Amino acid sequence: MADTSRPVTGYPASSYPQSQPTVGNPNGYPYPAPHAPPYHHQQPPPNNHNYAYPYRYDPARTTFLRRLVAAMIAFFIVSASIIFIIWLVLRPRLPNFSVDSVSLTNFNVSSTSAISGNWAVGFSVNNPNKKMSIAYDEIDSVVFYKSTFLSETRISPFTQATRSQSSINATFSAANSYVEQSVVSGIATDRGRGTVNFNIRVLARVGFRTGGWRLRRRLLRVLCENVGVGVSSTSGSGKLIGGARECRVGI
Repeated sequence: MADTSRPVTGYPASSYPQSQPTVGNPNGYPYPAPHAPPYHHQQPPPNNHNYAYPYRYDPARTTFLRRLVAAMIAFFIVSASIIFIIWLVLRPRLPNFSVDSVSLTNFNVSSTSAISGNWAVGFSVNNPNKKMSIAYDEIDSVVFYKSTFLSETRISPFTQATRSQSSINATFSAANSYVEQSVVSGIATDRGRGTVNFNIRVLARVGFRTGGWRLRRRLLRVLCENVGVGVSSTSGSGKLIGGARECRVGI
């Protein structure tokens, strides 16, 4: 009879239960336990602190924003109404420009497409406003033949009181300036008829003022078209013909 108190020697005890059959092993010993698949540790969830907090409706903040928008709209409407009423009361009107005199000397156009000449132009400027004076600044003037640039000059700034008229002068000079052959031919044709027409443009920054109140400065555009000058075919001198020439004025 076997002594059960002595330790078991030989092969290690199987991990299988003792009741598992040992069929198929010729030695009668149980098969060794199969290797268990490696245990994969589960990754911990990411430590994400970007929690999405639900939006909380704030009645006080919403009411404040509505009142702010309403106040801004009301301010804009009141300001626009005040400006419009002032405009209706004052009724600012654009000044009137006209060319009163033109003196042309040493005018010559050579066959090599070079033009020379000196223009002295006198303007008459009228302020028709009863309550607003006009300040003119940054005044530039250009003389053209049709659309071809001939010469440019700058006129001194000046101010006009209400219901007043001013005279300003502009002096232009061109010395052997290149022009297209078509311009040479056109001027030659006009001189044969006795009159050469020039276009004169004036650009100025103007401000309308009354007392301590004034409008925003604007760019005044003046165009005097077809200013006829009778040019002598021998001396190259000429003067304005046909009387004063009214100019178009716009802003």
